[in-house]
Amino acid sequence: MYTLYKINADELDSRFLESLKAQFQHKVIEISVCEAEQSSEDETAYLLRSPANRERLLASIANVEAGNALVTVDLADWQ
Repeated sequence: MYTLYKINADELDSRFLESLKAQFQHKVIEISVCEAEQSSEDETAYLLRSPANRERLLASIANVEAGNALVTVDLADWQ
């Protein structure tokens, strides 16, 4: 199971810790902490680092902006 929490550090309290303990009861967990803005910037930089990947991502963005090659999914099919 993978869960991502985005929370202001000022809002961390014992209730948050108790919630984690209840959700992952009797499991070994791994906790990683970073600033949310930094994480997003790092992921974007990583994805754009490869010239081939960069070209593909930018082309995909252009397709979405132009309304080309879009796929429509009926959420009722997934329930």
